[in-house]
Amino acid sequence: QVQLVESGGGLVQAGDSLRLSCTASGRTFSSHANGWFRQAPGKEREFVAAISWNGGNTYYADSVKGRFTISRDNAKNTVYLQMNSLKPEDTAVYYCAVSPRYYSGNYASLTAYDYWGQGTQVTVSS
Repeated sequence: QVQLVESGGGLVQAGDSLRLSCTASGRTFSSHANGWFRQAPGKEREFVAAISWNGGNTYYADSVKGRFTISRDNAKNTVYLQMNSLKPEDTAVYYCAVSPRYYSGNYASLTAYDYWGQGTQVTVSS
């Protein structure tokens, strides 16, 4: 059974930073891509960032490019999302996800991932 647990969310002011973490059990990240998605109230879940299974490539939504950084520590089986210069429009529940082994397709697609975390709330006040 694969379980992903996110942490690090909270309430911050515009311009602040947060680092989200996602730790897995039941699957090692070293051969799997990871993604971060978010969902604001009344909106669809949207892609935020992804890292390829070998860690060699990262991908970002245009709305977060230059502000957010995805990284992974295979030894800790944890993927991170460093979020800087936060804006009120970044407010959402953030979800991490993991792909099947050696996935190399459309990382922005929800269907690229087969396991998801429960989400962590990020609220940015103006």
